Amino acid sequence: MLTVSGYRVEVTRDTDTSIHDKGVEGIANQKSSDMDNRLELFNKYDNAVCISIHQNQFTDPRYSGAQMFYSESNRRNESLARSIQGRFVEFLQPDNTREIKQCGKELFLCYYSKNPTVMVECGFLSNPEEASLLTDEEYQHKVAFTIFAGINNFLISK
Repeated sequence: MLTVSGYRVEVTRDTDTSIHDKGVEGIANQKSSDMDNRLELFNKYDNAVCISIHQNQFTDPRYSGAQMFYSESNRRNESLARSIQGRFVEFLQPDNTREIKQCGKELFLCYYSKNPTVMVECGFLSNPEEASLLTDEEYQHKVAFTIFAGINNFLISK
């Protein structure tokens, strides 16, 4: 959707594999190298929007709904988070009352990215109903469109 709309898209990874430098040994060193490489891509372009897509997990299965995390390190992060969260409520989850949340250095990419950056938690794998939706291809397309619409809304309003 983004590419068809004329945006240049760079994907850091589309599988659950590390993108650490070759030759780096040890899990901690590989994780550090992986994060540094992803941050380098996030900061590679001056006028980028960076989205880190995740699925949430919690010990209590009753929690559900998409939720955005952002850092105050970039003044535009909160606007991007609000835009995407708003589209989730508008298009997919009208009962979603989850608040966007500010993060600190613990979310490395959000905190150190020079460009507007948001971590998008699309839903809770620990909630059986939502986990079922998140594995459904049609629902995944709806989530992708919702994130796309949030990015567009953010870019139009800047």
